[in-house]
Amino acid sequence: MADLQHELHTMPEVGELPDPFPPFAAVPDAGDTPLSDPDADPLDRAHDLLAAHPVVDGHNALPRALRRLPFYDLQLGENAVGTDLPRLREGHVGALFWSLHAPTGLATGRALAATLEQVDLVRSVIRAHPEGLRPAYGAGQVIDARNCGRVAVVLGPAPATALDDSLGILRVLHSLGLRVLALAGTSWASEAGLTRFGEEVVREMNRLGVLADLSGASDATIARTLDISRTPVLCTRSAARALRPHPDNLPDELLAALGAAGGLCMVPLAAEQTGPTLGDVADHLDHVREIAGPGCVGLSGTHDSGAAHPQDLADAAGYPHLIAELLRRGWPETDITQLTWGNVQRVLRTADFAAQTAQQRREPSTATITDLDG
Repeated sequence: MADLQHELHTMPEVGELPDPFPPFAAVPDAGDTPLSDPDADPLDRAHDLLAAHPVVDGHNALPRALRRLPFYDLQLGENAVGTDLPRLREGHVGALFWSLHAPTGLATGRALAATLEQVDLVRSVIRAHPEGLRPAYGAGQVIDARNCGRVAVVLGPAPATALDDSLGILRVLHSLGLRVLALAGTSWASEAGLTRFGEEVVREMNRLGVLADLSGASDATIARTLDISRTPVLCTRSAARALRPHPDNLPDELLAALGAAGGLCMVPLAAEQTGPTLGDVADHLDHVREIAGPGCVGLSGTHDSGAAHPQDLADAAGYPHLIAELLRRGWPETDITQLTWGNVQRVLRTADFAAQTAQQRREPSTATITDLDG
């Protein structure tokens, strides 16, 4: 009996058991020593940097890809998709923006239903993988998930066509967790720019804390949104049009305006937009960093979207190879940590603060598209 009592007394508490999913390394202060050995191999340095400052992936289409699979297991690994928990950990991905874009060619009025179905799917996926995924609705929750060793999931971008020209639907989607809305493809955010109702949508998004995604929007819409938005905007899958003339890529004048407004250009790992090699992606990152500034560039995997990817970047595990290439090109560690983690955190924090301030001054808008656009 004495031996049994001794054994029970010396057993560790539940909280002392080793965590099978340890948190990421603590983020060092700006004044700390370098995160990596400057004389080490660039790939080893990349892993060291990403262990402390993981990647925030600005556009991942896994929910849409999973709809086609009768069975999947993201915890053990899933060969049918480019994103699963083993590869997210290998690639040091700390947060994902999960795209809710619906398939093209939907019948009129189906965009909202398709978006809600994907929200339901995302919730199911997160519930099925609590050891690896955690929902996040703001900057603080992204950090909390990271510190617990989970990958934070931010809902969006969703297509603005899902709003059906209703600010009430925008508020409902926000209450369900939506945090990024893509403005392209609507009558109020067209080639001519934002209409009066479109401007009201942007103001209501600011009040709620929903970020505007301007990838695919017209140059006029981008310019006007930058003028009126009180929070930074995102381009979740845009590269440099000067290097590759894809319609979703941004010209230098808009890159400069985006940088001046504190927005974020998230360069996609998509061969059609950036080129077929890892070096091509690095060229776009170099260009956006030069024109918009190091505080306004981010990464967008675009995995599971159907896009072809450059060599060595075919799935979520490839990010260390890209960071190693940037180190070879002489990127300072501070710029790399902004690229992977810091810039998105700044945008999320700013959106949270701006929404709290706006909600004290502004009631929910009751305007309709008929009221403003006739």
